[in-house]
Amino acid sequence: MEPHNQSKLELLLQNECLGLLDVFHYSFGVCLPVFLPCKGWLLLDVRGKWIKQRRYWFVLSQDSLDYYMGSEKGARRLGTLVLTNLCSVIWPDKQTYKETGYWGITVYGRAHCYRLLTKHFNEAVHWACAIQKIIDTKSPVETPTQLLIRDIEENKFNPEVVEHIYQHNPILKYTQGPLYAPLLPFPYGNHNGKGYDSVREEAVKLFNCLQQLESAREPVPIIQGVLQTCLDLRPLRDEIYCQLVKQTSYTPSPYTAAHLRYWQLLTCMSCTFLPGPTVLKYLRFHLKRIQSQSPESEMDNYASFISEALERTKCRECVPSWEEIQMLMSRQEMLCTVHYPGPGSCQLYISSHTTATEVWEMQVKLGLQESKNTFALYKQNALWEQPLTGGTLIADILTRLEKQLLISSKSQWKLCFKLYCLLDADSISVDSIEYFFLFEQCHEMVVRGQLPACEDDLQALAALRLQCLMGDFSSHSPCPSLDELFPAHRFHSGLLAGTLWSHTATTAHKQKVKQDLRLRSRVKEEAAAMMGSILEQWKGLAGYSRRDSMAAYLNIARQWSGFGCTLYEVDFYIVSTVRFGGFSQKLWLGVAATSVSLYKQGESEALESFPYGQICSYGVSDSNTFKITAGDRDLLFETTKDRGVFQCCG
Repeated sequence: MEPHNQSKLELLLQNECLGLLDVFHYSFGVCLPVFLPCKGWLLLDVRGKWIKQRRYWFVLSQDSLDYYMGSEKGARRLGTLVLTNLCSVIWPDKQTYKETGYWGITVYGRAHCYRLLTKHFNEAVHWACAIQKIIDTKSPVETPTQLLIRDIEENKFNPEVVEHIYQHNPILKYTQGPLYAPLLPFPYGNHNGKGYDSVREEAVKLFNCLQQLESAREPVPIIQGVLQTCLDLRPLRDEIYCQLVKQTSYTPSPYTAAHLRYWQLLTCMSCTFLPGPTVLKYLRFHLKRIQSQSPESEMDNYASFISEALERTKCRECVPSWEEIQMLMSRQEMLCTVHYPGPGSCQLYISSHTTATEVWEMQVKLGLQESKNTFALYKQNALWEQPLTGGTLIADILTRLEKQLLISSKSQWKLCFKLYCLLDADSISVDSIEYFFLFEQCHEMVVRGQLPACEDDLQALAALRLQCLMGDFSSHSPCPSLDELFPAHRFHSGLLAGTLWSHTATTAHKQKVKQDLRLRSRVKEEAAAMMGSILEQWKGLAGYSRRDSMAAYLNIARQWSGFGCTLYEVDFYIVSTVRFGGFSQKLWLGVAATSVSLYKQGESEALESFPYGQICSYGVSDSNTFKITAGDRDLLFETTKDRGVFQCCG
């Protein structure tokens, strides 16, 4: 074999072997049973950027990795990296090989970091396996704080012993000085890949942030920053709890506002993350101890609030918003505005633990508890909406809405309580708020183009909407825009098509501008003509009451067979084992009281309808995919919208 081809083959085999080793090492946490040398020549990177290397003789023992000037007996030892359970090894990677021509491994220890290089891939893998095997044999390292937490747990029913432990171990008590090492053990090295320093370094930085709370004029940004770091770096959650327990123990001035900042952060932590079992026991013991030592104090109040929060907290998906943190600092609930169809809204008090299911209790507040139909809470803007699953934390949704508002003040997102599925549309009383919900939601469908109807019917619906909102026609009445009455795409499509043509087929700038102006003028004329026709029909409705207008509106809408459906825009895939092939098409999936139907968008008749008696099984494979088995066919529906669209189905 020619040398050139042989080197290509070797590199290919090396890449394949590295992939297999990555699978074994990272997926199963084991090393391959290969021969592992304990000594040999390696290059040591002395600058930390794979730029300058020196060749040394390395020896791996059961306790350390040492390197010497030479391989002869008695050679001078130049360095030692002590191996413990907290050491870590970064395995060879292709990127380093491409950049330097060497296969490199990195070994992190408490005081040193060795970056080792070799020309041979197999040699690099052997050293990595050997070092990792030594690390894996080491007993877990326990910090002094961990040992003391264990002592406190074992003696928690003996107050005198516990008091002695605290008095003779300053690490457990408040300090004004810096922290030089974490209270809990963390692996050496930086492996988080999220733009942070190593977890150990971040733990020390966070203690400094905690101390800054005492003198900060505005504590919320610091609290948010600490919570964000804990969200990104999960191992730090237990560390921060331990740091906060430390800083709220034996404080020189426990009743000052500065000291209460620690309790406020501890409150926010308790409503955002749960600590691990060992730290949770330690925290609960600390809270009870504070309550017994300082009854009827602010610390007692915070400890009681935190204890209750820990019973309900589930790990949050988002860091609490500015408003939520301010409410938690004063142990108050947030005021949440929930809209319902039309201009109405109501305000509810919620905590960090309130779920969408609990907000559904608005049914009682609105007198809808006897309704046979189902309701849901939606995240909604003018163009799009998404039902929220029962377990969704409202505080997380409000945080996301706050972030979206900061990105764009035009987003206008809100929470809306609406009819979710019509199970019985005929028994709704015309005097009830539920009937009003039905009317408003039907109008939403019309404006969004989800109600297939001819232009005459759409104009009649727009006129009835005006009569319902404004009463009898008057030239002095402020009239809503056409977009609020009529499907916008019906008179915007010509403009969009024309604009596309002008930008692709016309090269002269002046011609494009003129073409666009003509198109816009034409659309305005069409819209004006449409509005004029709607106003004429509105005049003919004089004398119609609000109830009459709503009834007439809904009578027109009921002509569509899909009236009352909950509609989902889907990509439709059909797979069958008997007669049918597979295909994909953009459709509407309509979930109704008696059946599931498929509609081609814009068409009034269903392509197919499946009564529930014909459906053998159904299920959600993930939050974007819904499957129905009907007879000998499997129907698969997938949405390209945000996750969670199908989670309320069924």
